[in-house]
Amino acid sequence: MRKINIGLFGFGVVGEGIYKVLEEKPQLNAVIKKIVIKDASKPRNAPSELFSTNADEILNDDEINVVVELISDADAAHDIIIKAFNKGKHVVSANKKLIADHHKKLLDLQAKNNVSFLYEASVCGSVPIIRNLEEYFDNDLLNYVSGIVNGTTNYILTKMANENESYQDALKAAQESGFAEADPTADVEGFDASSKLAIITLHAFGKKIDVDQVIRKGITSLKVEDFKYAKEKNYTIKLIANSKINHQTGEITSTVLPTFVELNKTIALVNNEYNGVLIGSSLSDEQFLYGKGAGRFPTSSAVLSDISALKYDYQYSIRKYENQEEGVFNQTGKKRIYIGFENQADDVSNIFDEIEERYQSKNYNHIVGVIDIEKLKQKEIIENPKLSIIAFE
Repeated sequence: MRKINIGLFGFGVVGEGIYKVLEEKPQLNAVIKKIVIKDASKPRNAPSELFSTNADEILNDDEINVVVELISDADAAHDIIIKAFNKGKHVVSANKKLIADHHKKLLDLQAKNNVSFLYEASVCGSVPIIRNLEEYFDNDLLNYVSGIVNGTTNYILTKMANENESYQDALKAAQESGFAEADPTADVEGFDASSKLAIITLHAFGKKIDVDQVIRKGITSLKVEDFKYAKEKNYTIKLIANSKINHQTGEITSTVLPTFVELNKTIALVNNEYNGVLIGSSLSDEQFLYGKGAGRFPTSSAVLSDISALKYDYQYSIRKYENQEEGVFNQTGKKRIYIGFENQADDVSNIFDEIEERYQSKNYNHIVGVIDIEKLKQKEIIENPKLSIIAFE
């Protein structure tokens, strides 16, 4: 592709950052021809003639060969991307929910229309996890991908661990610092991390997992007492997204769970808004990728990297996905789990196959033991807000 003419959807902090970089770096040979926004009355730091509220001004412009989609509305983004593909336009997106929910459909449409669909920014901001899985590990026998993929929850957990703050106080600090949304549900309940894990799993193992198949527990039930236990045992607590394959059976265990991490482990050193991902393989052992997972510049960096790759007609090959049978997820196996609860009425000792440790007091209780995956993923357990559920690595 000789010259990249971009139609940009969305002009928030990331969109504006991309506009400024492209203005300052003509050597990238990429220009923004039109920007579609929702509210035309807002003042913008770009010439007014660039802006429109009509998506067709981008989609029906034959000179625009790349659509960059940076809007928060997943349904609207879905329609935009489908129309762009059908018009023969390449697409760069950062919308992890959209991609996770419609991954297979979008990849099939990309192939049908012989265009590129790149979305590095949808997963870990500036951390190039997808490109590494595509290029470096495409022929390697991967065993697991595991790590911190959400900066908001990591910031909150860092505050809770290091400053002995309650969840509510740590959340408030994250919101005041700009690291958490006014409605933080997608982040703190683990939905965001689950979408990212679904995308990573396809690129790592060639298997498509639906987001609702991921065993998910957010951080909203965690208590100060859980962090006291962690400190006593030389752990910290991180929200870990993990997909691990059993090569004998082909089954993949995919979870997003608060997890006790030993303080001497690499992932324990990933604090605040940073992300860190471990890739375990049979040939290259364990690799670690680290960087800022969100914000204007990290996300802009990933989007710009995808735009630059289009100059060379780059596409994700996802070789492991070709002609693969459907994956088997979270059907068998056991996990070592800690469950904390305030009231004896919430005691769930009956779901444990083995109990290693039990603590009871007037104010707080916990049980440590082994639980079958089938029992752990029951909604009345995993979604119970009264239960603090923390996995062991």
